[in-house]
Amino acid sequence: MRTYYRGPDAVVTSEIFVGNGAPRTQFAIRELRNVCIARTEAEDFRPSAVRITGGLVIIAMAAWPLWMASPSLALALIALGVPATVVAAAFWRLRPQRWELRATYRGADVELYTSADERVFNQVSRALRRAIENVHPPSVWDFAAA
Repeated sequence: MRTYYRGPDAVVTSEIFVGNGAPRTQFAIRELRNVCIARTEAEDFRPSAVRITGGLVIIAMAAWPLWMASPSLALALIALGVPATVVAAAFWRLRPQRWELRATYRGADVELYTSADERVFNQVSRALRRAIENVHPPSVWDFAAA
C-alpha cells in the first residue's frame, strides 16, 4: 500500500482516505466519485454594505441624544464608533477562508476534508488526486473463474 500523504489531520494511501470531515471515517479510494473542491464562506455572517450602513446608523442614533446633552460626548462616540466599524469590516474580509474536499461515496454526498491552511489543503487534495488517478478499475477477468 503506497502512502501519498500522512499528516496530523489526513492520511491518503493507494487504498483509503482518512480526513478530518465529519464524522471521521475511512473512505475507499475506489468508491469515491465526483470529488470536488469548494471554498466555504458563511453567507449569513458576511458583512455587506447594508449591515455596515446599519451599524453606522445605530451609532448616529445613539449619538443624537448625546449631542443634545453634550456635543463632545457625541463626537467621541462617533470618533470611536465609525473607525471601529470600518476596521471590523476590513478584518472580516481578511479572515482565512476554509477549503473543503467533497465527494460522492456509495451514493451519498460526504465531506472528506476541510482546512483553512491553503498549503496543507493543496497537499492533501493533490495526494487524493494522485491516488484516484493511480487506482485501476477492476478488470472483467479479475472476477472470472479460472
